[in-house]
Amino acid sequence: MKKWILIVALIPLAASAQETAAQDNIARHIQIKDVNVYAKRPIKEIGTQQTKFDTVVLKENIALSMADVLTFNSSIFVKNYGRATLSTVAFRGTSPSHTQVSWNGMKINNPMLGMTDFSMIPSYFVDDASLLHGTSSVNETGGGLGGAVKLSTKPANADGFGLQYIQGAGSFKTFDEFLRLTYGNQHWQISTRAVFSSSPNDYKYRNHDKKENIYDEDMNIIDQYYPIERNRSGAFKDFHLLQEMYYNTGKGDRFGLNAWYLYSNRELAMLTVDYGDETDFENRQREHTFRGVFSWDHIKENWKLGAKAGYIYTWMAYDYKRDVGNGTMAHMTRSRSRINTFYGQVDGEYYIGRKWLFSANLSLHQHIVESEDKNIIRQDGNKAIVGYRQGRPELSGSISAKWKPIDRLGLSVVIREEMYGKEWTPIIPAFFIDGVLSEKGNLVAKASVSRNFRYPTLNDLYFLPGGNPDLRHESGWTYDAGLSFAVGKEGVYSLSGSATWFDSYIKDWIIWLPTTKGFFSPENIKDVHAYGIELKANLDVALGKTWQLGLNGTFSWTPSINMGEPRTPADQSVGKQLPYVPELSSSITGRLSWRRWSFLYKWCYYSERYTMSSNDISLTGKLPQYFMSNISLEKVFVFDWADLSAKAAINNLFNEEYLSVLSRPMPGINFEIFLGITPKWNKKTI
Repeated sequence: MKKWILIVALIPLAASAQETAAQDNIARHIQIKDVNVYAKRPIKEIGTQQTKFDTVVLKENIALSMADVLTFNSSIFVKNYGRATLSTVAFRGTSPSHTQVSWNGMKINNPMLGMTDFSMIPSYFVDDASLLHGTSSVNETGGGLGGAVKLSTKPANADGFGLQYIQGAGSFKTFDEFLRLTYGNQHWQISTRAVFSSSPNDYKYRNHDKKENIYDEDMNIIDQYYPIERNRSGAFKDFHLLQEMYYNTGKGDRFGLNAWYLYSNRELAMLTVDYGDETDFENRQREHTFRGVFSWDHIKENWKLGAKAGYIYTWMAYDYKRDVGNGTMAHMTRSRSRINTFYGQVDGEYYIGRKWLFSANLSLHQHIVESEDKNIIRQDGNKAIVGYRQGRPELSGSISAKWKPIDRLGLSVVIREEMYGKEWTPIIPAFFIDGVLSEKGNLVAKASVSRNFRYPTLNDLYFLPGGNPDLRHESGWTYDAGLSFAVGKEGVYSLSGSATWFDSYIKDWIIWLPTTKGFFSPENIKDVHAYGIELKANLDVALGKTWQLGLNGTFSWTPSINMGEPRTPADQSVGKQLPYVPELSSSITGRLSWRRWSFLYKWCYYSERYTMSSNDISLTGKLPQYFMSNISLEKVFVFDWADLSAKAAINNLFNEEYLSVLSRPMPGINFEIFLGITPKWNKKTI
């Protein structure tokens, strides 16, 4: 109730602000000059295939997670198990574990599973995000057979004290609260960010996995229909706190401290094929995670030296309880996992004139994992703790040389070597080249090739029951080639785009399969050929002095084919598309701004996905294609004492009925409103 009172209290302020702004003779817009994009690429980015997200994309809807940002602003596939549940990403037809994710330089992939849950990363906590496609990931780390995602924070660049508070309320009794406190001067930049989200998450959906009969007076079935149901047992509460401190000596040294704590308490929603009563069981996942990074950078005119130290602690609990009678809930599963990761890194760069750049990097992640199920019953009737306790160091080092013999040509070589436990990978080489084909239109051609390796996760090796310590590492070669262009007229329009072809071969692909003993176990059974095309385009147009139009679009075609040998005569997976990999995906974002009004339209598309490796669609082996549309409208009110903002958003505008994962229901049309205040306190932003 207090949250609604706050929202209602802010509405008159917003209305008053609009009336005041209408009487204000001061110009209500700021004309920003376009920045021309030239073919002379930064020497550090020679030949790389990269997608960068600007601040507008990351903050366009403050309640979004990074999973939502990637869905509508990139060509990679986001596999979503439902609202506020596990969301993973996959590049170019690979699996989520083939995507490496870093936060302020530290890898945050779960060492047990090898993947990252992007639903647990609020976009409000990310100031800089980029995707490194295919071979380009070798510049940062190994193991990214599909690519890598780089996330980082930046100093607030504040002068004095600052505050921002935003209250959001939406469908399904969803509440979101966002707070940021900042302080800055010539040497210090301090920021505290907090996010809290909660919801019963009981949205309605049409259940296409069930049918209800309609009977006549004689109890004859005369018709059938799909029932409308509610998402059951899907409530969640998420809390995030991010503390940042930066100190700049003014003499080339900068120190930074980033500390991120999250607490999550989520119920796992019932499947569309569940017929039981939601009160008969409890299916819950809880998590406490702390991530901290301390950094030091020393920058001179032609060289740079840096060092980082970090620590990650994760405690995860999964509890599954059932009512055994008389309202007594008994534990069926009581899983607990603890992960400690220690991180250290040193890196350096050295420029020789404007034509050479040499760099070196060495990083270490030491994982210590305890995983156990405390509810296994032994034959003597007593409980036994079953699981594993393992530690593994992961060492990664690289050296690179980048050379621009002439302004229109760039060459780059990267050599990387990695160690997992006591095993060393073979040398991981990567070669990049780009060149300006035409200065008219800034037409740039680029190509790259790399070898890469990924070692099994700790669950792959040691999980009980089913872990396979004899697994081989996955390996692959990836080839990229593409063209990019950029044209425009200052103050009128700018247009840029790129087209990329890629070809990837991955051997000894690891997959979990059922065994005759009644559990799953991983095996190296597949050789995968993934190839395709990625397209990107960006258009910005000034439609007058107060109107601005922006359009961004992506498209990808990604066949990902199992080329391995049949395991049995009945194996029909060879030559087929991998499960849950859409062959086609696309996204479009349109922004229309007028004075302090802003309208946003977002659209995305995924083609059909097979749920079985045989691509058999006779039962439930295929999920249909779907289109998704979101819109929002925002107005900013400017006063001498504060800036106020009001925003309304509609998600799933056309009430699309869709599934991202089999039997996992997704919400239909839903609404959000956000009201924000940023006091000025007579301070300025640098």
